[in-house]
Amino acid sequence: MSDASLPAFDGKAFVRQLSTAPGVYRMIAADESVLYVGKAGALKKRVASYFNASPKSPRIASMLSQVARMEVTVTRTEAEALILENQLIKSLRPRYNVLLRDDKSYPYVLMTQEVWPRIAMHRGARSVLGRYFGPYPSVGAVRETLNLMHKLFRLRSCEDSVFRNRSRPCLQYQIGRCSAPCVGLVEADEYAVSLRRATMLLEGRSDELTGELGQLMEAASERLEFEQAARLRDLIGSIRTLQARQYVDGRAADLDVLAVAMQGAAACVLLLAFRDGRNLGTRAFFPRTNGSDSAEEVLAAFVSQYYGEQQSGGQRPPREIILDRDIPDRELIEQALSSGGDGRRVQIRSSVRGERAGYLDLARRNAELALATERTGHAAQKARSEALQVLLGLEEPAARIECFDISHTMGEATVASCVVFDAEGPVRGQYRRYNIAGIEPGDDYAAMNQAIARRFRRAVDEDSVLPDVLLIDGGAGQVAQAREALEELGVQGVVLVGVAKGPARRPGDEELLLPDGRGVRPGAESPALQLVQQVRDEAHRFAITGHRGRRQKARNSSRLEDIDGIGPRRRANLLKHFGGLGGLKAAGVEEIARVEGINVALAERIYATLHGLDTPTDDRPPPRSTA
Repeated sequence: MSDASLPAFDGKAFVRQLSTAPGVYRMIAADESVLYVGKAGALKKRVASYFNASPKSPRIASMLSQVARMEVTVTRTEAEALILENQLIKSLRPRYNVLLRDDKSYPYVLMTQEVWPRIAMHRGARSVLGRYFGPYPSVGAVRETLNLMHKLFRLRSCEDSVFRNRSRPCLQYQIGRCSAPCVGLVEADEYAVSLRRATMLLEGRSDELTGELGQLMEAASERLEFEQAARLRDLIGSIRTLQARQYVDGRAADLDVLAVAMQGAAACVLLLAFRDGRNLGTRAFFPRTNGSDSAEEVLAAFVSQYYGEQQSGGQRPPREIILDRDIPDRELIEQALSSGGDGRRVQIRSSVRGERAGYLDLARRNAELALATERTGHAAQKARSEALQVLLGLEEPAARIECFDISHTMGEATVASCVVFDAEGPVRGQYRRYNIAGIEPGDDYAAMNQAIARRFRRAVDEDSVLPDVLLIDGGAGQVAQAREALEELGVQGVVLVGVAKGPARRPGDEELLLPDGRGVRPGAESPALQLVQQVRDEAHRFAITGHRGRRQKARNSSRLEDIDGIGPRRRANLLKHFGGLGGLKAAGVEEIARVEGINVALAERIYATLHGLDTPTDDRPPPRSTA
């Protein structure tokens, strides 16, 4: 196929599918060569800047004209995105990353191996004897670390030529940043203790140190020494920032990480590969499930077929394969992949800790993102729209679908959402929220009637476009209220469909209440139901977001109060630990989970709430059911 016959890449449609999380994006040409690798603190905002109407330089315009598709990898923090970007540029050598093609390595903190060790920044070959801590994402981060080391532990930073020729203390001693070992003003044992404490901090074992600093900060605050307390608060925040672990540092030499995500009958297997210490990035596969709804079965079939095909082509699988769950016949597959004749054993593991657990979590998140992106793709959207046309007996596919949902907490701050989908997917510019008032708290039926009446009264008055299909998230009662509101306004030609949850509230078990009174259960594999689920879930998300915002405004309180499981004590611990909400928002899940009383699940909810992402518990029934 010639390049001229390829469809143009729709950048704006791609941007609509992205999240605001940090990550790395890759622009890929029609011949599968990588054009550009870039990092972003917010993927959606950064990628959108390429496809807006602002003028582009000739270089950027040329690059964009060659883009056939894009890939993204979500990271936990911007620092991870920076490190991953550097590694991908070095391994993929994209043709448009000319400004970044240099051999400068990331900076390290060096603690030399001498009688009186010094601590300093190091870049380049590790020719100096000592211990290296890092790499750090920037020179600024190293300088901040060194500044903290000198303030807290008063370790020397001068070169040996200066150190050996001092006869009196230098300015660093005078300002309290060095203990002057050059002129014997500190004992060797005392200096060794400072080195040990500095090492603990650089290794991330800083609980004792931060506890001490926290006590000092509280004492300064009680003495009304607020400037000193603020400095200690900033030091605590700096320590937490510096000890944040990077899960994309490429230290694994020969490793594949696989995670599977499933939504109904759709599946995505995400591969994160490391070879020779280089992070090769991620690749998403979308296997046909052929009716299987078992993630373990899908993953086992993928591992067997993918690596079996590699072996038949003369390629060896990596020494270690990490999976996000155990699979059937794992030992048998291990034996098959290890029978290469070179005596190398292939290990397949699913229970891992530390660094590998971080890689696994990264793969899981990207698998979910890739599957969500695939499900909202144009081709899949068209197929689902056609399936819905058949299911509802429409003359042609619905050009406009609207869905209403109600959200509240025990009747408080009731909000109704209206989302709009067309043939291409969500039309977010036409979403609407309705603050419900004048009803009995918790009356979902009255809330639905009011929301429908307000939406379609305006449509009748202004003679605006009506939806072809109107979805109501709820059962027969909500549908009856919607129908009553439409009839009172004289609205006709709208196909009204209710979306009732199944007995177990499990995705795929929904019952559709059709206009003729029938209730049908298309099943999880139905493309029509998948489209309905997509629209319904978006309405639910939009309603929940609006409800939380209204509740927050009404309470005039911290965003942390909107998170289930966060009370006054935990909120105080979080703010104290990170020095404020800004420091908390900049932290990754692992760092949040280090706070007293915060487990990993709660840390994930905190991170998701602060970054506007769907929380891991969104698919669970809320404390108060909202139809």
